[in-house]
Amino acid sequence: MNFQISPPSIFLSPYVKQYWAIENCMPQGVSHVQRVVPCGLVEMVFYLGDRPKAVSENRNLLDSTLVSGQHKEHYDIVVTGNLSMFSVTFQAQGAMMFFDLPLIELYDRTVPLQYLQKEAIDKVESDLFESKTFSEKVCIIENFLAHKFLKNYKEHDVARITGSISLINQTRGTVSINALASHACLSRKQYERIFGDCIGISPKGFLRIIRFQNAIFRKQLNGKNSLTSLAYDCGYYDQSHMINDFKHLSGKTPKQYFSDCEPYSDYFSI
Repeated sequence: MNFQISPPSIFLSPYVKQYWAIENCMPQGVSHVQRVVPCGLVEMVFYLGDRPKAVSENRNLLDSTLVSGQHKEHYDIVVTGNLSMFSVTFQAQGAMMFFDLPLIELYDRTVPLQYLQKEAIDKVESDLFESKTFSEKVCIIENFLAHKFLKNYKEHDVARITGSISLINQTRGTVSINALASHACLSRKQYERIFGDCIGISPKGFLRIIRFQNAIFRKQLNGKNSLTSLAYDCGYYDQSHMINDFKHLSGKTPKQYFSDCEPYSDYFSI
């Protein structure tokens, strides 16, 4: 298996977290089931080889280029054949700068990119397929994203939501929605609507994911962290609260999750 990762250019770094690619050839007749858990980030994925199959009605991978919106719970994909994929992981507040629609419309869905942006899709797909190196792919997608950057986006919404994400990150998801709305100088109802349109999920759902990701990240940094200390440090009411969130978001209890999966936070890891 060949895995590569790269940061974006300085211009795109406020909006793009990273680019990554994976090449993997499964022996004939062999398959691998990968569990995908909510990470709080929107992704754009280009499949340049065989596509995996998703065990979810809302996550059907029926096209070579897909946008995966915020999702509310885990799902599984089955990998077979020659997997070759290139992915753009947006910052939490980044995807809104490239898609001219309320991101809440992508909630818990994976949709073909051509449904959202019809121009230039064929060319960027062709260029990525013909490129020979990961560096070439990064250059191709950087040019594509720079061209798609929405300079006319509502500046006041961008500033408010960017400030909210910064506060959420600082508090690791333990801030209240009322405090976020007040910080954005909006009523709670206005804030929830704008947050959903810009981030693609409700504030409540996003905070739940961030606490979950923070628990994973703390375990990633220190494998000796007990479940009791994780629950306390990550802002859960008690251990039962953390167990319920883990079961909802990953399909496993924290004990099962950390036993079966190497702890790695897609949201907080750099």
